[in-house]
Amino acid sequence: MHKYQILIEYVGTNFIGWQIQSKGKSIQKIIQIKLSKLLKEKILLIGSGRTDSGVHAIEQSAHFECKIEIQNLDKFLKSVNHFLNDVNISIINIKKKNKNFHARFSAKQRIYKYIIFNRLSRPSLEKERGWHIIKRLDIPLMKKGAKKLLGTKDFSTFRSSSCNAKSPIRTLKSIRIKSIKGRIEIQFKSQSFLQRQVRSMVGCLKYLAENKWDLKKFDLIFKSKKRTLCAPPAPAEGLYLEKIIY
Repeated sequence: MHKYQILIEYVGTNFIGWQIQSKGKSIQKIIQIKLSKLLKEKILLIGSGRTDSGVHAIEQSAHFECKIEIQNLDKFLKSVNHFLNDVNISIINIKKKNKNFHARFSAKQRIYKYIIFNRLSRPSLEKERGWHIIKRLDIPLMKKGAKKLLGTKDFSTFRSSSCNAKSPIRTLKSIRIKSIKGRIEIQFKSQSFLQRQVRSMVGCLKYLAENKWDLKKFDLIFKSKKRTLCAPPAPAEGLYLEKIIY
């Protein structure tokens, strides 16, 4: 068997998410079907992790195995993209990997980015590509709140009730926040995240930056480990899986 890694860019707006489900259109399923047709065998595509409905990817990573070696990777890439581009999915790279590589379990870090448009007017060019917030956000205060989330901690407050992870303990390696002309980008780096963790953290940082909460309340809610006290999660349309580091 030959193993290949693919790097995938997609707009998640019209999908139920990455993972195949009993109903609805998923990114994993569409790519898997196209690969199976091209390679003329049943292909099982394994992703680095799931992204929720509406979430985008700049560089999702996945792998598959096939019986026949792909002779011309560039030609194969063009062929598969011919079938995928119409639904806003692109395979941006394909690499042959050794048998020990696993898209999910070999990952050392996952990087997510959240985009906020903090301005009066709603975006047109980037419609459904970020969270539009009219009220001016306090970026320095948001950065102070973000620092409290760093390190190895219990993230139960930000964990979805449907999350099936064995432990709520995660290590948040870095959070970077930059704001240029009303466009705020928040980058999160960790080996793994709980379900809805990033969107829940952004929702709480937004409450802080709107002065609905002060730093003391933000910290108390985080340490409470109570999901019921969490701010509403940020909408999926602003979240991007940016990169998987191996």
